[in-house]
Amino acid sequence: MTKIVFLDQGSFPKEFNFTHPSFAHEWEAYENTQPDEIVERLQGTQIAITNKVKLPGTILSNCPDLKMIALTATGYDNVDIKAANEQSIIVSNVRGYAAHAVPEHAMALILSLSKSIPAYKQEVADGRWQQEDHFCFFNHPIESLHGKTLGLIGSGSLGQGLAHLAKNFGLNLIYAGRKGDDTPTSPYTPFDEFLNQADIISIHCPLNEHTRNLISHAEFTKMTKQPILINTARGGIVNEDDAVKAIQTGQICALGFDCLSTEPPSAQNPLLTIAHLPNVIITPHIAWASQEAIQNLWKQVITNIEQFQNGNPQNSI
Repeated sequence: MTKIVFLDQGSFPKEFNFTHPSFAHEWEAYENTQPDEIVERLQGTQIAITNKVKLPGTILSNCPDLKMIALTATGYDNVDIKAANEQSIIVSNVRGYAAHAVPEHAMALILSLSKSIPAYKQEVADGRWQQEDHFCFFNHPIESLHGKTLGLIGSGSLGQGLAHLAKNFGLNLIYAGRKGDDTPTSPYTPFDEFLNQADIISIHCPLNEHTRNLISHAEFTKMTKQPILINTARGGIVNEDDAVKAIQTGQICALGFDCLSTEPPSAQNPLLTIAHLPNVIITPHIAWASQEAIQNLWKQVITNIEQFQNGNPQNSI
């Protein structure tokens, strides 16, 4: 009988109803799995389900029965794909499940930061409004989005989802070309020009060897419009130390991140030192997690597993 092990079920809401594959199987689920527990838990296991548990080649080589890794995410930077391919392990991800949830979250961050909503909310809660002589007060900048330029790094379903929302706010759109390519094809803008033109930058690309530290000190110095920087993709695409300096020096006017380089972050993560600032919003990697998106995601995971079991793997990396 096929054995299926879910290594980090705790990364889903506790109240979520997990349906199982329709074929006969043995099911084991763990709230979380530490690195030194993976090999033991995957002994005799044919299918492993994981969200963010890291599966490097050194671990996969000690799991001889493993035939499939079913990712409950689109990103696959936590799996050594080369090692999996060498061991004929199918790795399937989920795609397009958060096509509304992530763009909506990115748009919410853009709106909140452009209107300084967190800052004003806190001042009202602190009693600042009650002390005023006039009906309103202006302690923080308030910007309209109409006519400004939104720069998108990544033009897949999530980037396009945000583009659709942004058009309704009257934002102009530009798309970043690959760094180092000075003559990208339409509709892409050379990367350095992109950084110079954007009033808002939103990241929607995967984390890989080409995008790690894609935005660091050198890139921040080219952001002449002091943009709002949004990252709902992956931590590590933006250098976190340099992002803190960019906020402190005014190279960017605001920052909204839903993902950090290590999650959960340590107390020493540099971004946490600025999380209290009125022009910073950090959310705990929940842009993907609307109720509807999670339902779509899980349905796709089960379909991936059933298709693999039927000999027709889909969404394989």
